[in-house]
Amino acid sequence: MNCLPCYLKRVSGLSVCVTSRTGWKSYLSDCSTRITGRQSEVSHSNLYLTAFSTIVIKEIDRFTRIWLQTIIPPAISMALYFLIFGNLIGTRIGQMQGFTYVQFIAPGLIMMSIINNSYANVVSSFFGAKFQRHIEEMLVAPIPNIIILAGYIVGGIARGLLVGIVVTIVALFFTKLDIHSFAITIGVVVLSCILFSLGGFINAVFARKFDDISIIPTFILTPLIYLGGVFYSIDLLPDFWQNASKLNPILYIVNAFRYGIIGISDINIVSAFLIIILFIIILFSVCLYLLNTGKGIRS
Repeated sequence: MNCLPCYLKRVSGLSVCVTSRTGWKSYLSDCSTRITGRQSEVSHSNLYLTAFSTIVIKEIDRFTRIWLQTIIPPAISMALYFLIFGNLIGTRIGQMQGFTYVQFIAPGLIMMSIINNSYANVVSSFFGAKFQRHIEEMLVAPIPNIIILAGYIVGGIARGLLVGIVVTIVALFFTKLDIHSFAITIGVVVLSCILFSLGGFINAVFARKFDDISIIPTFILTPLIYLGGVFYSIDLLPDFWQNASKLNPILYIVNAFRYGIIGISDINIVSAFLIIILFIIILFSVCLYLLNTGKGIRS
């Protein structure tokens, strides 16, 4: 039968026997080191979780506190789109791919609101933090940059989802929507919110004044949305413009979401998801690079 010291040596993984005073000191020191290491890991995990949740709560509190500016305007704008394009003009256009025109454009209009608001939330919030210089408090805190980025992304997702739900409720007053695939619908919404939250983050990093945060939405984002198949099917376009439209990433987002809602799409769904994920990886890498190097932030 093994003695207790030898047993302790075997189960503790020590390279020394604990029969002597020196052995016992080594054993206790080893145990203390292991406990301290585990406590340090737990402490860091709690720190990161606290930092992440604080950023997310701050972001959600920011846009819900001013809901008259962040939630209501998109709902009113989309109601006008449904009224004018859906009911008034749509009755003259007729059906699109077996659906009424208002049913056809409803997914695109909902996604338009989601894209704009997830983008706007991050670009305005991060630029405001940079402009008021309290972003420096987060940058000097002992938390990884990926935690900061993730907090802002989740804030953008939260606003995009909330606005999407409100606009969907508005859409139900004008048409009937039966979800074709719940998984695809939710997947596209979340991925789209992530993508445009990252885009808004990059815009905020390079912005030098408040006017700069509206340049990308005005001159790039809005044209891409309107040319992304929100109001029409690309099957109606000549071959050249069909191929040109496929260079627009928003076309894949709108069609994937439309497939999730009413079951039709001009684009292969697998290709759409791959394109969206590819753009997310690219923009995520750019955002982390900007945070790690401090370009446009620390200067």
